[in-house]
Amino acid sequence: MASPTDSRIAALRRAMRRRGLAACLLPSSDPHLSEYLPGRWQGRRWLSGFTGSAGTVVVTRDFAGLWTDSRYWAQAEAQLAGTGMQLMKQGAAGVPSPADWLAARLRPGQRVGVDGQVLGLALYRSLSAALARAGARLDIGADPLDGIWPGRPGLPGAPVYPHLPPHACASRADKLARVREAMAGRGADVHLICTLDDIAWLFNLRGSDVEYNPVFLAHALVGRDHATLFAAPGAIGADLRRELAADGVEVADYGLAAEALGSLQTDQTLLIDPARVTCGVFRDMDPAVPRVEATNPSTLLKSRKSEAEIACVREAMEQDGAALCEFFAWFEAEAGAGRLTELDVDERLAAARARRPGYVSPSFATIAGYNANGAMPHYRATPESHATIAGDGLLLIDSGGQYLGGTTDITRVVPVGTPSAAQKRDFTLVLKAMIALSRLRFPDGLASPLIDAVARAPLWAAGIEYGHGTGHGVGYFLNVHEGPQVISYRAAPGPDTALRAGMITSNEPGVYRDGQWGVRIENLVCCRPAPQAGGFLEFETLTLCPIDARCVDAGLLDEAERRWLDDYHATVRRRLAPLVQGEALDWLRARTEPL
Repeated sequence: MASPTDSRIAALRRAMRRRGLAACLLPSSDPHLSEYLPGRWQGRRWLSGFTGSAGTVVVTRDFAGLWTDSRYWAQAEAQLAGTGMQLMKQGAAGVPSPADWLAARLRPGQRVGVDGQVLGLALYRSLSAALARAGARLDIGADPLDGIWPGRPGLPGAPVYPHLPPHACASRADKLARVREAMAGRGADVHLICTLDDIAWLFNLRGSDVEYNPVFLAHALVGRDHATLFAAPGAIGADLRRELAADGVEVADYGLAAEALGSLQTDQTLLIDPARVTCGVFRDMDPAVPRVEATNPSTLLKSRKSEAEIACVREAMEQDGAALCEFFAWFEAEAGAGRLTELDVDERLAAARARRPGYVSPSFATIAGYNANGAMPHYRATPESHATIAGDGLLLIDSGGQYLGGTTDITRVVPVGTPSAAQKRDFTLVLKAMIALSRLRFPDGLASPLIDAVARAPLWAAGIEYGHGTGHGVGYFLNVHEGPQVISYRAAPGPDTALRAGMITSNEPGVYRDGQWGVRIENLVCCRPAPQAGGFLEFETLTLCPIDARCVDAGLLDEAERRWLDDYHATVRRRLAPLVQGEALDWLRARTEPL
């Protein structure tokens, strides 16, 4: 019996024949290049059945394949089994990129269909160049899934609401002025913004169109003395429209953004970020309109949190830490009886956070992986596939919350029963890696990828590597993954990746034993000027939750590392104790005892 994926691939191939296409490419993206996609643009997931957040599908007349990176190989192998879709292990030796794979197989004159509305401009250019070597080209004029996806979701349009003081620490007018100053520095008259978190930050607005991210569907055109916000009809109410108008912001229908670009004159210079816009948005624009290409000013501005914002984040971290104390106190009382599952972890964590002031929603899908499931960095328990937490082992929990005053992201590993010597060794090596980065001092403006080796060194010394980055930027009641900084030696260092004061970044090294267990310890840290060291920065640890010393092999820590852990636990106890009581307070005290 054919799988749903087989029949969907067959329907796509029939549509390809009608359009005369040799191949189709389905990226994991939407018109805003979001990480989490509204249902309408989850076409790659609908076609392939693969539910991971990153992947690209290529379909030809006799091949269908999914490219995804090492974080998702185990998941993809399971979800693609029995379908007509082949897993292409992106990044593995001998596996070409989708572009190179296509270029090696297409003939001159053949076309590859892809929806230009969701194809990033930078990716469009690289794909076009690769296909040109074979004499082939991209066809971006239509969505390949139009007409073959029954019941395709429509556009989201949930109500938009203002992000208000005291949590909104700068006014809309002030942010617009700062963006316009950057535009003037680039010689631009108009600036197109398509990324949803940039738009939400700039206009002090929030929404719920995208799962886990408090953003809303929109484009924005910012001129020297006016701005237009293109949003779903009805999403922005009359009162909010009047507030926006007072700051020189007009609201227009979401679908009119391309038309507005088409009205630009050749004496107007447009600023765009080629990494953050799609090629399809320019379909009506006169190619003679001059363009300036640079990183969105808002991307750089919002990455550097103000002192007032950092103060709010500290309060959010305290509330998040208190929720975690309540959760772990409950978990330890219940664990070991064999009644709990990974699904219970997600449910109880969400409930504990929901009781804290300022909480809005999870910041991403909770990862609760017991033993072998913890070895998959992006594992997600489902009702159909999950583990019971019983016997001896390690439970990895990666979770976070959206608060009006900040976004949290924390990973902790706790023992169930008695951890083995090998598990304690892995845990302690990861702890050493996390502490090494936590204690680092570095020059202001250093490219963030360059510090990755500091965290990895204790693991490399033991012959251990992990496939994900060590750190990503984090938003302020915005996306849990935010740029431009990234701590990963696989990323290209450049001026925009510079570490600056006010940036909030994760610190999350890991060890993953396939089929056995996983260890990842994650705190969020903030770049701060180092005292008595002009021109240098250091990290302030923001996350407040004990690191389980029952998993630590103390003999592997040096004196400075032990002191760091004890000092961290003293800080956690001091700041969280006033916020918890009863069993949660008892748990906090027990887990913050000096090593």
